[in-house]
Amino acid sequence: MSNVTIIGGHGKVALLAAPLLVEAGHTVRSIIRKEEQTADVEATGAKAMVADVEKLDENGIAEVLSGSDAVVWSAGVGGGDDERTWALDRDAAIRTMDAARAVGVNRFIMVSFYGSRLVDGVFPGVDEGETMYAYFNAKAQADDYLRIKSGLDWTVLGPTELTLEEPTGKITVAQLDESGTQTPATSRANVARVVAAAVDNPASIGCTVNFYDGDTPIEKALEQGVDYVG
Repeated sequence: MSNVTIIGGHGKVALLAAPLLVEAGHTVRSIIRKEEQTADVEATGAKAMVADVEKLDENGIAEVLSGSDAVVWSAGVGGGDDERTWALDRDAAIRTMDAARAVGVNRFIMVSFYGSRLVDGVFPGVDEGETMYAYFNAKAQADDYLRIKSGLDWTVLGPTELTLEEPTGKITVAQLDESGTQTPATSRANVARVVAAAVDNPASIGCTVNFYDGDTPIEKALEQGVDYVG
């Protein structure tokens, strides 16, 4: 059992993942930006900690992560504010990776999006100036740093479009060449279960797991995690 720190602890996925991790015997600390979010977080069994990683430098984030065994990044702007998207989804995420390494927290799980990758330095198929350009590129650049430069024991989770459906506990792991095709959606509750399973499953280290709601039990599906190919 381990100490797990969730960045973005008040997000929908994080609030669903925290009780699963607690139930599995982990001690969970959820990082939130607003004091008024504390009750929601602590109702999951996690301990809430107020800290704005978007504004903290690497040393400040290192203090937040101190004593952790694993980090789950589940924060994000979600589009609509390009400046904050670059600042949080890319820059703060990278600072958090560097801070994790500095304090010896080697396990890092990134909740990203389906097909996140860079081709010639950019996320393909979305032109600059399009609404989601900043989001796709900020996330993909952070993921690329995690895979290649961070030196951490990483897992990148890439669910398709998210829903609020009930969990099935089953997913399908996709290959990168499926990106751009019509794929089923993924329930946030299933994403939370993949997060919790990945924390305890060393087979997912060094893997990008693109997935959607499917027919394979999550624990088995994680064994199919594919090594990242840019």
